Amino acid sequence: MKQILLMVLFIFIASFFFAQTEIQIEGGKGWAKGLPTWRIEEHWLLDIFWGGRPMTGYHAWVFSFMALMFHFPLVILFAFSWKLEARILGSLMIFWIIEDFLWFIFNPAFGIQKFSPAFIPWHKKWLLGLPNDYWVFSMVGIILIYWSFKGSPKSTSLAKS
Repeated sequence: MKQILLMVLFIFIASFFFAQTEIQIEGGKGWAKGLPTWRIEEHWLLDIFWGGRPMTGYHAWVFSFMALMFHFPLVILFAFSWKLEARILGSLMIFWIIEDFLWFIFNPAFGIQKFSPAFIPWHKKWLLGLPNDYWVFSMVGIILIYWSFKGSPKSTSLAKS
C-alpha cells in the first residue's frame, strides 16, 4: 500500500510540474492554439482516438516524450513484464488526467470557475461536470494499476546473464 501511495504522490507532483510548464508554454490558449505547430483539425480518426480534438505537432511530440520517460525505468533496469507495462500505462493515463485538470486550476486564464464546456471547446464531450476523457482514462488507468499490483510484477531481465 505504501508503494502505491508513493507512486500516486509522485504522479501528482510530476503532473503539477508539467501543468505549470504547459501553462508557461500555452498561456491562456489551450490545446496549443497559439503555438507555431502543425494542426490537423478534422479527421475521422481524431474522433475515435483523440476525443475529436485537433492533432498538433506539439501534442504528438509531448505525448511521445512523456511515454518514453514513463518507460525509462524499464530501460534503466533492462527489464520487462506485462505487469510493469500495465503499471506504466496506467500511471501515464492518470498523469495526463491530473496534469490536464491542474492546467485549468492553476492557469490564470481559467481557474476552477471556468472549468466547464462553455470555456473549454477542445473537450467536446462531458459527463457529470468532467470531460469524458477524464472518466475513461481514470477508470482504465486505475484498473491497469490495480492489476499491476496484484501479485508481484516479476520482470524478465533483457540482459544476458
